[in-house]
Amino acid sequence: MADTNGKKGIILRSFKAAFPYTIPIFAGFWFLGLAYGIYMNVSGFSFVYPMIMSLVIFGGSLEFITVTMLLSPFAPIQALIISLMVQSRHLFYGISMLDRFKGMGWKKFYLIFGMCDETFSINYTANIPDGADKGWFMFFVTLLNHFYWVSGATIGGLAGGLFQFDTTGIEFVMTAMFVVIFLSQWEKEKTHDSAFIGIGASVICLIIFGADSFMIPTMILIMAALTIFRKPLKMRLAAEKGEKSA
Repeated sequence: MADTNGKKGIILRSFKAAFPYTIPIFAGFWFLGLAYGIYMNVSGFSFVYPMIMSLVIFGGSLEFITVTMLLSPFAPIQALIISLMVQSRHLFYGISMLDRFKGMGWKKFYLIFGMCDETFSINYTANIPDGADKGWFMFFVTLLNHFYWVSGATIGGLAGGLFQFDTTGIEFVMTAMFVVIFLSQWEKEKTHDSAFIGIGASVICLIIFGADSFMIPTMILIMAALTIFRKPLKMRLAAEKGEKSA
C-alpha cells in the first residue's frame, strides 16, 4: 500500500511540474486549433473530422494541408510525399530524443507518437524538479499538449457553423511562442554555442535554399555541426555546471 501511495505521489508531482510548462502551448494550440476546426467546418466537414484528425494525425501544419487533400482528387502517392516533406523535421527530433526515451516502458510509444514541435521543445530543455519522475513528466507534457490541440480543433469544428472570422496571420501565434521558448532557454544557459549554431545554420540555409525549402537543410546542418563539435560543447557545458554548483 505504501509503494502504491508513493507511486501516486510521484505521478501527481510529475503532473504538477509538467502543467506550468504547457500553459503557453495551451494558448497557441487553442487559437490555432479553433481556427483549424472552423476552417474544416467552412470547407464542408463535420466537427467529427477535425476531432479525429487532430487526435490521430496530431500535426498542425499537415492537418491544414490535409483539408486541401480531402477536397482534391484521390492521389495517395502525392499525399504520402507531401506528408513526409512537411513532417520530415520530426526525424531529427526523434534522433535527439533516443537517449531520453530509454527505460520509459509503455510510455515511450505514446511519447514517440505525440512528439510535436512544442512538446519536443519542452521535453528536451525543461529542468525536471526533484520529486518528479522524468518519464511521467514527459508523458504529461505530451498528453496535455495533445489534449489542447484536440479540444481546440473539436470546439472550433462545433463553433464554425455559429460564427465566422478572418484567421489571416493567426499562425504567428506559434512563431511568437517559439521565440519565447528560445529566449527562456537563452537566459538559462551561460554559454550560447548551440543557439549560435542554430541561428547561423538557419540564416545560411535561408540564403541558399530560400524560405520554402530551407527547413530540412537547416536541420541537417545543425545535426552535422553539433556532431562535429560535440566534445567541446560537452566540455563547456560541464564547466558551466561546475561553476554553478560551486
